[in-house]
Amino acid sequence: MTSLLCLSTPSDAHRWSDERRRDGQSIGLVPTMGALHRGHTALIERSQALCNLTVVSIFVNPTQFDRSDDFDLYPRTLDDDIALCDSLGVNAVYTPTVDAMYPDGFDTTIDPGSLTYRWEGEHRPGHFAGVATVVTKLLTAVQPHIAVFGEKDFQQLAVIQHVVRDLGLPVTVVGEPTVREGDGLAMSSRNVHLAPGARAQATSIKHAIDRALDRSTSTGSPSDIVEQVTTDIQQAGGTVDYVAVVDRLSLEPVADLNNNTQLLVAAWFGGVRLIDNAALVATE
Repeated sequence: MTSLLCLSTPSDAHRWSDERRRDGQSIGLVPTMGALHRGHTALIERSQALCNLTVVSIFVNPTQFDRSDDFDLYPRTLDDDIALCDSLGVNAVYTPTVDAMYPDGFDTTIDPGSLTYRWEGEHRPGHFAGVATVVTKLLTAVQPHIAVFGEKDFQQLAVIQHVVRDLGLPVTVVGEPTVREGDGLAMSSRNVHLAPGARAQATSIKHAIDRALDRSTSTGSPSDIVEQVTTDIQQAGGTVDYVAVVDRLSLEPVADLNNNTQLLVAAWFGGVRLIDNAALVATE
């Protein structure tokens, strides 16, 4: 018999967390939109290493999608996701409905500020307001001590850390390194939508990033790296939304490489939008 507990409403999650906290248990939360893969497994294992108890939330949040077709097509595999969580020893899954998260009359939105003006925020209007709002609601319901997010969504991680700090939420946000397929493609729930040809083309992102890493340790400048990565992806058949070398804290473009710079990439392959990133460290 499974020991995995299923929580379906904010009050259920809040009550469960209150009881565990009174018992002195530490709680980790892994927020997801389901369609779980090995990248999510790494997040779960990180939470389990840091906390006594781990909760995985599974909620396809409609307010963070800028395109209705993207929301409609987002893979939903709830039964398989719950089975995976059970096999990994997760203590509870939190699977609220849209009505439970956004009841009639709900009209509050969190504006996460200047970190969202560029990159994903520019190309996906309203996306980060939806992310900031739903994550705040998940944190409020589950009351974790630690929340674990993947570094693949680098700007999202920065935005969530910013919101948590600004609102004084009592949780530590932990980033977990990107998990990749054998061919280097960053793991994403959207990868299932890639046709074989587009799937092969999409590996150009990692190849371009690897070349950028080589240039960052030699004579490459941010502008050189942006041009090289853009060209590599376009020549492979991708359509670039943006390539940028930014400061990791402000997410603003930098004129020179330093030890606090990050490469951000977003590109389309066969109608599927993929993002990736890498730390760039300047050396002599």
